[in-house]
Amino acid sequence: MPSRRDVFRWVLTGVALSTAAALGAVAWSSTLRGEYSVMDMGGDAAASDGHHHAGTASAISVTSLTADPDRRPDVRIRLVARAETVDIPGVGPIEGYTVNGTSPGPTIRARQGDLVEVEFVNESVTAGATLHWHGMDVPNAADGVAGVTQDAVAVGESFTYRFEAADAGTYWYHSHQVSHEQVERGLFGAIVIAPARSSTAVGSRAEQDVVALLHVYAGRHTLNGAAQDTHVVAAPGARVRVRVINTDQGTASVWSSGPFRVVATDGHEVVSPSDVEGQTVRIPAGGRLDVTVVAPERGAVDLHVGGGRVIHIGDASASTPPAPQPNRSLDLLAYGSSTPLDFDASTPDRIFDYVIGRRWGIIDGRPGNFWTINGHMFPDVPMFHVRDGEVVVMRLRNESGEVHPMHLHGHHVVVLSRNGISASGSPWIVDSLDVQAGERYEIAFVADNPGIWMDHCHTLPHAVDGLTAHVMYEGVTTPFTIGGARGNRPE
Repeated sequence: MPSRRDVFRWVLTGVALSTAAALGAVAWSSTLRGEYSVMDMGGDAAASDGHHHAGTASAISVTSLTADPDRRPDVRIRLVARAETVDIPGVGPIEGYTVNGTSPGPTIRARQGDLVEVEFVNESVTAGATLHWHGMDVPNAADGVAGVTQDAVAVGESFTYRFEAADAGTYWYHSHQVSHEQVERGLFGAIVIAPARSSTAVGSRAEQDVVALLHVYAGRHTLNGAAQDTHVVAAPGARVRVRVINTDQGTASVWSSGPFRVVATDGHEVVSPSDVEGQTVRIPAGGRLDVTVVAPERGAVDLHVGGGRVIHIGDASASTPPAPQPNRSLDLLAYGSSTPLDFDASTPDRIFDYVIGRRWGIIDGRPGNFWTINGHMFPDVPMFHVRDGEVVVMRLRNESGEVHPMHLHGHHVVVLSRNGISASGSPWIVDSLDVQAGERYEIAFVADNPGIWMDHCHTLPHAVDGLTAHVMYEGVTTPFTIGGARGNRPE
């Protein structure tokens, strides 16, 4: 008869073998191996109406979803990406990336309705690179996502992007190949689209239009590529529009020593904005916020734009009193005046759940505590299938314990509610939305831009660790793959 020690040893052995088998199953089911297509990811996400979108025989490639090929461009630009040492004022030299020899790259300016053509050349970025037009609802072929809408542009190669600047506003461009590294180290720039109705020349300072591009280089917060404050000389009573672009991995905070107004979120104008005083406005990673400040009759106003950086507006020689960050935050859910949407979100064609969680597992051979979507780990995450013209509602829920700035490509969404409280202010229209731990959002959009579109967290290391899904239109396919000979890595 076996001893108690023998029985105990046999039980331990059995538990160990069972655990090893379970871990092996997890590794097999959760590890990406080699080359794969997003067409094979996950499955059709369960919509509340139970509809399933089957493929069609008349499939359309993402490569055919382009701007009018016969239209002459109104704006033509050549952008050259390089890997090189960048000297950041106030930071010093870093090993990073440039666009046309600088980081940030040049600001692209156009007018609403212009056809923009950008020739992108990769001179020396060895991992390949692309350009994604963050916040701009471009045709899918121009979205710049390696392995989904194009191959990464290899050294010595070029790629031409063509798109209409359909919406006036503040946007930015950045690489969507190994983006957690390439964006952090400098491969990005700003985009400003002037309204079609404006009589002011594009790029004119007559209206005191200022770009405030925020980025962290080597741990130092910078404003427009320098770790220093800036001055905007403005006559008393002059109105200055400041376009704050948050290119960082975390939330940026904006406040002022005087009153200001939030006039646009992610390129969309706020209806009837009012003065903001004694409150902080927060901008998600990837988000943009346009604010206006009126120069005082005497002295100046300090606009704090995150990371300790300040824009001094008014008399450049005037001193300003300290303005500590307010504890209260402006709630954009109730800011401005309510106005009807141009679509009916109360009777959507599709309702999808997007629940963010976390669990231990293996992705691409890496063990870790990874993000999940609807309980599944990448690549076994939902594929949100839609048809052209449908009204789509997504119910975002964050059960992961950390904040996630969620970014949907190719579309803007309107926030319908947060934690069950309906929006009551100006339509809060965004493409980048901070979802705090424990929060629930209901958002809506019209599926009016066919393609295959990423829907991911813009804290880019989170995207690397699996917080990425896609919205796929019925009948659209892609010939591109992730991994493989082209080395596409679209995170």
